[in-house]
Amino acid sequence: MKLKIAKLVESAIIPKYEHPNDSGLDLISTEESEIPSGESKLVHTGISIELPQGTEAQIRPRSGLALKHQITVLNTPGTVDEGYRGEIGVILINHGKNSFKVTKGMKIAQMVITPVIRVEVEEVDSLSKTSRGSGGFGSTGISAKTST
Repeated sequence: MKLKIAKLVESAIIPKYEHPNDSGLDLISTEESEIPSGESKLVHTGISIELPQGTEAQIRPRSGLALKHQITVLNTPGTVDEGYRGEIGVILINHGKNSFKVTKGMKIAQMVITPVIRVEVEEVDSLSKTSRGSGGFGSTGISAKTST
């Protein structure tokens, strides 16, 4: 399966897997930007992609940026649909207390290519019953129970 990538600017860096068994391709910034504490910015990668048929690209945070600087992808995971041909941009948000500087050539996110399952939507009057039912957020409790 091939992912076609076009450079939109000369300084763009083609994403790659850092290690043989990695699931995410590193996305690289083509610009310098300052993200103040509590704010978000669109960071450009200078690339566009053509996804294989039946796939999507998910844009996910880098764990090191999240742990060390509280920088994450705002709409995690960001979705790139198969038919999109525009520039891949990453919306980064700074949850940290200090301003964060994005530099040219910095790894800012990772892109994971995944299969898409299309469903036929059917409107019904009711749904099947389950043990959980319609329990909402937190309905399964906050602690794990262990048996002896």
